[in-house]
Amino acid sequence: MKSPIFKKAPSAFMGTRLATLPIGANLAVFGAPHGTPYPGINNRVHEKSANAFRRALKEDAEWLHHWDFDFDGLLIPDESFKAVDLGNLATKPTSGKINRSLIETATRNCLEAGAVPIMFGGDDSTPIPFLKAFSGERPITVLQIDAHIDWRDERYSEHLGYSSTMRRASEMPHIWRIVQVGAHGLGSAREEEVTAARKWGARLVPASTIFKHGIQSALTHIEEGSDCVICLDLDVLDAAAMPAVAHPSPGGLSFTHITDLFAGIAAKARIAGFSMVEFTPAKDSHGTAAYTAARIACHVIGHVARNQKRA
Repeated sequence: MKSPIFKKAPSAFMGTRLATLPIGANLAVFGAPHGTPYPGINNRVHEKSANAFRRALKEDAEWLHHWDFDFDGLLIPDESFKAVDLGNLATKPTSGKINRSLIETATRNCLEAGAVPIMFGGDDSTPIPFLKAFSGERPITVLQIDAHIDWRDERYSEHLGYSSTMRRASEMPHIWRIVQVGAHGLGSAREEEVTAARKWGARLVPASTIFKHGIQSALTHIEEGSDCVICLDLDVLDAAAMPAVAHPSPGGLSFTHITDLFAGIAAKARIAGFSMVEFTPAKDSHGTAAYTAARIACHVIGHVARNQKRA
């Protein structure tokens, strides 16, 4: 097992303990501060996201034995469940190729160890190598929860940037279905990208559909017993709940929409991985947005722990 270079986290994320390798773990958290940069666009605005999430729940982590009403029980109900925090990958703002290699290797290491990988980006190019790492696993469904559909073939002559994430995912043979939830407002997609997504077979469930018909309109596209990797871009949340992203917008989903989606996925399928990206700490003056995002990630951990207990 290759060991990519990690920088030690200042504290372990909620429900995990600091570790250097995922061996023996059921779940492993790591930060990926940078992905593939676009020329002239600063991708450092997200680089402290993972540490912001850890800090946001540092006090809550001392209360793991207390009742969590989101789950009507303990966050992690089984003491044998082992979750680790590997720290942050030693990515660099301008080193797209090296960053992709680090992310893919770290994710593969988690999967080879039997641990569900949880990645905190970074911009929304970081899920491309994250998803690529699942090539040795069962075929996966990707659930993208995002304000944008990310189907550009290229932007600024770069094919692996944050506007191309789902386009690149569609080219990976091990990804057999893509369900995209929460799109609203304007983004980089043009009519041709929407057409390409639909022609490939991507299930597009805009935020307006969720508001009219509920989360079941998205869950209907998730196959029973499938492996599902969730890619969450925090800009899908309404700007009132999540101002700390590069492009906050009104008309987005709520915290409850997202956590109910997770619960619905966990009831039908297996959460095989999770990435959360695009948080901008400098825009979070009161720390409430980091707390909201971190609690969203806690829901993933709670459902993975419960599903493994039932297995």
